[in-house]
Amino acid sequence: MAAVFALGARPVGELRVIAQSNVSRPRITRVTCRPVPAARGRVAGAAMPGMPVSRGVSVKLSAFEHKRVELSSTYSLATTEATTPSSPETKAAVPASSRIAVPAFAFSAAVLAMSPAGPASAAATAVATINQADTAWVLISTALVLFMTIPGLSAFYAGIVKRKNMLSVLMQCFSITCVMTLLWYGVGYSLCFSEMGNGVLGGLDKVFLQGITKASIWETIPEALWALYQMTFAIITPALMVGSFVERMKFSAVMWYSTLWMFAVYFPACHMVWGPGGAMAAAGVLDFAGGIVVHITAGIGALVGAMVLGPRKENKMVPGNLVLTVLGTGMLWVGWYGFNGGSALSAGADAAFACLATQIAAATAAMVWTAQDVLETGKASMLGIATGSIAGLATVTPCAGFVGPAGACVLGVAAGVVCRYFSLVLKEKFGYDDSLDVFGVHGVGGFVGTCLLGIVAAPALGGFNFSTSVGQQTVIQCVAAVGTAVYTAVASYVLLLLVKKIVGGDLRVPASAEQGEGLDQYCHGEQCYTLSHGELEGGQPVDVPGWNTAVTAPEPVAT
Repeated sequence: MAAVFALGARPVGELRVIAQSNVSRPRITRVTCRPVPAARGRVAGAAMPGMPVSRGVSVKLSAFEHKRVELSSTYSLATTEATTPSSPETKAAVPASSRIAVPAFAFSAAVLAMSPAGPASAAATAVATINQADTAWVLISTALVLFMTIPGLSAFYAGIVKRKNMLSVLMQCFSITCVMTLLWYGVGYSLCFSEMGNGVLGGLDKVFLQGITKASIWETIPEALWALYQMTFAIITPALMVGSFVERMKFSAVMWYSTLWMFAVYFPACHMVWGPGGAMAAAGVLDFAGGIVVHITAGIGALVGAMVLGPRKENKMVPGNLVLTVLGTGMLWVGWYGFNGGSALSAGADAAFACLATQIAAATAAMVWTAQDVLETGKASMLGIATGSIAGLATVTPCAGFVGPAGACVLGVAAGVVCRYFSLVLKEKFGYDDSLDVFGVHGVGGFVGTCLLGIVAAPALGGFNFSTSVGQQTVIQCVAAVGTAVYTAVASYVLLLLVKKIVGGDLRVPASAEQGEGLDQYCHGEQCYTLSHGELEGGQPVDVPGWNTAVTAPEPVAT
């Protein structure tokens, strides 16, 4: 990603800059800026704000928290009078009497956090500026990620379940969108992205988005937009878990579990991987767009939920409307451009490569899945190719900004083989009812992508991780993936026991509702499809008294 910082300092001196960032974005810890003697007078006195400086400034970059940095040749001037330390990035201010030349650097790529930032120099400042192109792209990406949940994920899930349960799935996804929005606004953003916490959770200084104004900046976009963008991730993560609970879990139990799960699992994972001072980021863990934060956590939370609930009474796949599922798949695929490409936080090469990797991985996984369907059954399944594409999208998510086309293709093949095996073979072998394969697709996909990141991001495969060796990064990623999975499993199990007590001792709807009227009618008193006069039920005309009686035209009246 391209993050532009205006770095102000006196003509001779060391700049030490600490920028708000997460592991997938660059963070500068030290920049040494020393003008050459010939430029001293020009830099210190004659320079005007906005004048280009094409030569005469010697810049040395060292001690980066993120090792791979691309330095552009763009320079601009600023005055300390224009310095407004309104954003969290600003650590120290230069006396307002100084007029100085400053280089503006464009840094790209998501990289590895290696060293802690030190205290700011008394003679240094960081002035974050809003980039309109970056802002526009993240605004679009925010809408795309929200579009993934409503209507994308909702439609994808609703089309696979029985018709008598379709409305319940739509209602759960819609309600989760509303509840998580308010939860994120209240405490979620602060617990994830406040600087005042520790390595596991942020502080409470930003509850109800306190301190976020139009002047607040996060890297190169308004902080309000950053909060909104991350809100859409917080919405879709618990919504993913719905796919394992369909057709049997009470609506109240779904909402309680999703809400408590955010506090116990999502907020800590988000802060540790992406938040300021996060423990996983400090350990060198890379997660570009949510392989750990979103897919592993949601997949494991869904698996535990499915196992605690037990299988459906009618444990048979009877898709109510595959057209709806196909439409939902398309919405998810398109929305994933905002999910992965938007995580670059810039309208530049990093976003382009992330979207390119997303497209290639999804298409590859879909075809690999379909090829196996044909080999086994002799037929290409529409549901199979749709599920395969989602597996590819989930698998590439942690790697999107770190891999080239070749690495994306490898990830797609792995997703098509491994995710399908978990979804169709292991699920049947062990007997758990992961109804819509949330664990098999999202959990396994996120896990595979996270563990393979060290390999596919290597320069030998066209990747962009120049900081660590393949072996070192792979060990870091695998430890993070396993640790996240184990913690999520334990926390999810405890939460389900608690929710069971909250909702009256049973997480499931009565067997009569599950096998009879369905969750639409039992939980919501509504139906997605209503049979009326002339429609068919079970292939036979509806028996409506008098409806099929032949109507004879009246005899003409003689005049």
